Amino acid sequence: MSARLLSRRLARLRPHAPSPRPATLGRSLGRSRSLQSDYGETQLQQKQQQKQEETVKDEEEERREEAERREEEERREEAERREEAKWRHAIGDYTLSYNPSAYARPQVGGASAKGQQQRGQSELEDALSTATPPSSLALLPPALRSHSNPYSISSSRHLSISNNTLLELAFGGPQGAPEDTHTPGQNGLLTPPEPPVDPRAFQRCRPEYRNFTHQPPSSLETETDPPLPPAKATRVLKEVAVLRGVMTPGDIVSFLATLARVEETHTVVIRGDSRFSMLLRYSVEALESFSISELLSVLRSLALLRLPPSHTVLELYEAECVRRCVSMETGELLLTGDLWRCLGRTVTRYLETLAGHMTSRLGELDSAQMVQLVYLLGEGRRCPAPLLGPLEGALVSHMEKLQAEEIGAVCLGLFKAQCVLSPAAVRRLVDSGAALVGEMSDYALVNVMKLLRFSHLDHLGWLDAMATEMPRRAHGMGVQGLMHVALSCSALHYRDYRILMPIARRVPELAARCRSKDAAKLLWAFGTLGIGQRQAGPLYSTLTQVIRHSVHQGEMLRYPQHLLTALLGLAFARHFPRDLLAAALGPEVARTAAASPLELRKDLLTLDGCVELEVPGWSGPRLGRSERREVQRQLWAWAQEDVCRKQEVLEAESALCELLGGDEFVRKCMILPHTRSIDLEIRLDAHGRPIPLVTTETGDPQEASGGVEGDSSGSSGGGGVGSGGVGDIWGPQGPSGVTLTDDLLAQLTHTRKPMATTPQTTPLPSAVRSVQVLAEREERDEGVGAAFSVGVDLTEDLLGCLTKPKQQGALATATQRGGITRIAVQVSNRNHYCYRTRVLLGLHALKRRQLLLSGYRVVELPHWEWVPLLRRARGEQVQYLRNKIFNNQAEIFHNQE
Repeated sequence: MSARLLSRRLARLRPHAPSPRPATLGRSLGRSRSLQSDYGETQLQQKQQQKQEETVKDEEEERREEAERREEEERREEAERREEAKWRHAIGDYTLSYNPSAYARPQVGGASAKGQQQRGQSELEDALSTATPPSSLALLPPALRSHSNPYSISSSRHLSISNNTLLELAFGGPQGAPEDTHTPGQNGLLTPPEPPVDPRAFQRCRPEYRNFTHQPPSSLETETDPPLPPAKATRVLKEVAVLRGVMTPGDIVSFLATLARVEETHTVVIRGDSRFSMLLRYSVEALESFSISELLSVLRSLALLRLPPSHTVLELYEAECVRRCVSMETGELLLTGDLWRCLGRTVTRYLETLAGHMTSRLGELDSAQMVQLVYLLGEGRRCPAPLLGPLEGALVSHMEKLQAEEIGAVCLGLFKAQCVLSPAAVRRLVDSGAALVGEMSDYALVNVMKLLRFSHLDHLGWLDAMATEMPRRAHGMGVQGLMHVALSCSALHYRDYRILMPIARRVPELAARCRSKDAAKLLWAFGTLGIGQRQAGPLYSTLTQVIRHSVHQGEMLRYPQHLLTALLGLAFARHFPRDLLAAALGPEVARTAAASPLELRKDLLTLDGCVELEVPGWSGPRLGRSERREVQRQLWAWAQEDVCRKQEVLEAESALCELLGGDEFVRKCMILPHTRSIDLEIRLDAHGRPIPLVTTETGDPQEASGGVEGDSSGSSGGGGVGSGGVGDIWGPQGPSGVTLTDDLLAQLTHTRKPMATTPQTTPLPSAVRSVQVLAEREERDEGVGAAFSVGVDLTEDLLGCLTKPKQQGALATATQRGGITRIAVQVSNRNHYCYRTRVLLGLHALKRRQLLLSGYRVVELPHWEWVPLLRRARGEQVQYLRNKIFNNQAEIFHNQE
């Protein structure tokens, strides 16, 4: 309506000026009555006709002004479209227009600051109206890129929510991304893109999820309610500035819902406007006045606008949601948690309150609500203890109703929340997954493996299904999924080439997308399972290059645990890259490890011990003696509280003491402390007699006499190495076999009858050597007897040892140095081997190998032989140990490949 028309209507409503009061009241009344009687009807008709004419004129003028306004709007919209096309063309061609205002410094204070703010707002409106995408923000003046906020509410713009991978997946990924995402890999080859992963795919399994989850606008909704143009978003912000403090809660909800309809590329400009900050301020003031539906609508709008999760206003909204939980229904509680997840903010207080309210409502939940609850608990990384028991019972009742993707979501939620369910419940859940394995996505498949890894459950049905699925799925999986499958197999000690070999072939193709964390865990997994370099192909070399690149980039100084994990996996596979070992044992990592948990220092100790024993000529850095001794002391304290108290170890120690004639001949100790396990050490002299031993406070064995000649219990690898260092191990090789004594020569030439053996209560095998330790000790103390006073049965094994050529390597010299035979008795259990095999795991195979290099003869008491003997008589246990130790002194442990 024009100003002229408005003034005319106002004049029509203005009251007429009062006429002067006549002198005589009677005369005035008489005159009025006569005028009314003569001209009343005529004047009334004239006034009515004049009013009708003015109304017609007003309507015609309004129609004319409306037509002019529509024409003006059409011209402006056409100009906006042309300007937007210019912007997009300029951005596409990488052109930059000269803008003098971009170089002006903003002034602070007084009218100048106010004028600068107004100019910035007008420039922002122009930017909104021209639909500026994020890539063109560099073309905007500073007032647009970092506009000051006059209100107390701040936003951390540098923490962009677009960096949240889960949110990008939830909303379909960033718009405008190029279709060709291949990246250059090794040798200039193109690396295929990572396959898309949607962690919220389970929410599409049932229509019920739409009632309590945040769903991005669908294509149908976009057709009926198209995105908000930038010009209209500008008008909404203008209305916010006009209304200011008179906005009602409904107005605030409406404004935010309208602004949330803008395209994702324009949200960054909206969030940078001071009027949007004003709107957030008024929303906080009206927070308690919102109804629950209005509160949820505001959270949904903020999620669509990509409000940064660190924004201070969200803390106030979380407190309000916690306060409103009492009056919320089950669906509203779940929807609120899902909205917070989409906002990317960790809301510990709300999730604890949610878990408390859900404890009493678990029986009322349907299958979709149950899956959503587990998903939220997993994203919160915590499940309260009071909820765990009822949650397991409710899950069991819904397991058979779950679909394939829902099973994957439940497994991931339980894994992330560290929910320790009973083995029966986990087995039933994985049973349901095994029946639907063909319908599962790769993401769900990996999630089930994560739960098995956390629960340490050997579900053979699922693992057999994985052996069928991996050969056909591996080529389409991403490196992180492959890493989790391999890591789960290593945690379960499950060595299946049908699962591992497709991973070993696929990973080198994805080396360009492999993080140092992924490479380290893959090396650990394959090394632990004993997959050698020849079997794995280029896997080890490719992943070693990934780790080396990370070291050169300085990443490993921030995350040294990745470097140590990778090097341990390589050590299990007998691969020792010297440059990486020098970086791991260098002063930078050592300083980081000094302030780190024990686990990191244990890894350093293991690498240091491996360098001493298996890297000849090493001149690089080493751990200091004080650091080694401190970690060894802590490891020995842990072993005394754990491994040393196991029944099979105690029984073996007791039986050995009975066999050898006293507990001074047997010591529980850590011969190689860096291998983190104990042994029962025995030392025999040249005549087969046991030598008394003592144990230091760190578990290092020593002879009671202070050590034999050439022995040094203070070597760098720990006192248990005990052979003077690496030089003795790599020294000249000596003969192998049995020491040729006078008694043995007499027996072989039949010149003297061998001494009678000790009678046995049960028949013995052919390769048995009888020993009477106490009698030998008495003869030795009295100085009576020959050098070798015990008879030996001439068996096929003994003849083979006498006629056998020299052993390869330094083992023959090391095992009987100076006439002393070092024996390491190892009580193994099934956790030392790959699942249902006799292949040692990586760390235990490394220990066996290094014990041989250190001059020890390894005598193993395998669990499949020793554990059943624990239920038998002590005589049978002693006889079993006699056969193991004295049967064939030339018996050498052969490392299993």
